[in-house]
Amino acid sequence: MKFSLHSLAIASIGALMLASISCGEQNKSSLIVTDIPVRPADQQHMVAYAAPAIDTVRVGVIGLGMRGPGAVKRLSLIPGTKVVALCDVEPDRVEKAQKILEANGVPRAAEYSGDTTVWRQLCQRNDIDLIYICTDWINHATMGIYAMENGKHVAIEVPAATNLDEIWALINTSERTRKHCMQLENCVYDFFEINTLNMAQKGLFGEILHVEGSYIHNLKEFWSEYWNNWRLDYNQKHRGDVYATHGMGPACQLLDIHRGDRMTTLVAMDTKSVSAKEYIKETTGEYPDSFLNGDHTMTMIRTDLGKTIHIQHDVVNPRPYSRMYQLTGTKGFANKYPIAGYAFESEALPEGSVPDHQNLNSHTFISDNQRAALEAEYLHPIVKEIGEIAKTVGGHGGMDFIMDYRLIYCLRNGLPLDMDVYDLAEWCAVSPLSAISIENGSAPVEFPDFTRGNWKIINGYRHAGIQE
Repeated sequence: MKFSLHSLAIASIGALMLASISCGEQNKSSLIVTDIPVRPADQQHMVAYAAPAIDTVRVGVIGLGMRGPGAVKRLSLIPGTKVVALCDVEPDRVEKAQKILEANGVPRAAEYSGDTTVWRQLCQRNDIDLIYICTDWINHATMGIYAMENGKHVAIEVPAATNLDEIWALINTSERTRKHCMQLENCVYDFFEINTLNMAQKGLFGEILHVEGSYIHNLKEFWSEYWNNWRLDYNQKHRGDVYATHGMGPACQLLDIHRGDRMTTLVAMDTKSVSAKEYIKETTGEYPDSFLNGDHTMTMIRTDLGKTIHIQHDVVNPRPYSRMYQLTGTKGFANKYPIAGYAFESEALPEGSVPDHQNLNSHTFISDNQRAALEAEYLHPIVKEIGEIAKTVGGHGGMDFIMDYRLIYCLRNGLPLDMDVYDLAEWCAVSPLSAISIENGSAPVEFPDFTRGNWKIINGYRHAGIQE
């Protein structure tokens, strides 16, 4: 039988269409779903939860290695805060933290040190309102759960949980005990991010369709500083984006996640491991048989409203530091790394918001003068209030101080926290969900609704207690 080129082309197109339809059906049916435990009858959700106000927030700090001492300094400088107890396995670290308190003119705290279980005694004290956890990742959830069960609010360094079982346990404990469980994600308070969020909430970018974030930070010079080599060891034993929260936090606030929208589907892939193995060989003389985490991991997420999120992770290759932070809206664009800037078409901005805005187009960033005028006009109220103090106190340029200040402010005024237990869950879940996707050939994974149906109670993300 003879066929013309035209008929062959038609046949090929038809075959491709059938293959596409078949593939689409297959992809839909191959969506990987994880269990969502039913909320126990005696529990209520924590969306917009406000605990009774605390006049003086009494704090116990667990973990005084890389991050803990900075937290002790900041907390000792925030009005209405008292550092009551300090805990670390190493006694000399506790003493160094005591010196920080003394230098800031506040009393020394109770001491706990010497073994890996003494932190439980700190959590059992009846004169503490908040447990502030800065230990290695694998102990975060265990400590947070125990603290809430002992009647304490808890703030946990990132990532607060490393797997889905830990995430659900933190959620259930927070809901059952009615205690706040906040993840200490500082990047949502960095000046560019929080000011851009304010612009987005005022509608400057139109409808935000796509956001990006990352943690790209070559840790070669830092690996040895982690006690007992825990961080490199964790990367060696786990696959997926194990440190996604710095990118996820700002991205999710821009998209009002579980405040009118929610993440529904995740897909991830990674490169093979090369640089990480070479580092181990350089420092130990032995080339490892395996290193599970790929050198570079990419994750794509889709939301219920049809928005998208792109997250990356790379801590072993010689790339300049970047959290990416990028948003694409229908009226404008923002980008922080490697060059910070905004792009708009002239009709997107209100009259008088920036000089010569009629000459704008979306092909280039606005000028430095225009950006300065825009940032002055839309300076976030939190930055107006404590931005200069934060820069003076420090902590990653001041964003750590803003994070701690806002935590204490909300607790003292009986307000919902800026980040709740569902933010913690969603941002941490990228780690186990991306691993599931990668290990199944980059298959799509359903993103669990950690609010269990309560993601539309609030319409739009806002910081509580802020007067516009």
